[in-house]
Amino acid sequence: MNRLTAWTVHTSTLLVGGTGLVYAWMRYLMEPADEFAIVGHPWQPHLQHLHLWTAPLLVFAVGLIWRDHVWRHYRRGVRDRRPSGLALLLGCAPMIVSGYLIQTAVGDLWRQTWITLHLIASALFLVGYGAHMVKPLRVALGARRA
Repeated sequence: MNRLTAWTVHTSTLLVGGTGLVYAWMRYLMEPADEFAIVGHPWQPHLQHLHLWTAPLLVFAVGLIWRDHVWRHYRRGVRDRRPSGLALLLGCAPMIVSGYLIQTAVGDLWRQTWITLHLIASALFLVGYGAHMVKPLRVALGARRA
């Protein structure tokens, strides 16, 4: 994977993951300042919009690395970092699909179902991504020390 592709993946993950985490914190953990408010924080709608606007970048980045990284490593039987790669893979598809389904769900039950699936799959994806990056970060930091 070349540097541009790697930075596209890292940047899109940071943007989508960061906006998603902050939005979830505002929506589910903050108490509204006004008892009649429908949002936990005045910036909540803006974070939701940023999350939705940056999500296609992550979908694009996943597609960008699919053949040259994911599929190539699978075909060659590369075992290094496979558990974290599988966590990324298992979290990615349901995260993307549920993200779109949240926006199109009409009934409350389906909307809550897609939100729950999206939160679980997104957490799995972000934990997998963090675990997948541990070894490259150690190598990069070790190279700087030497």
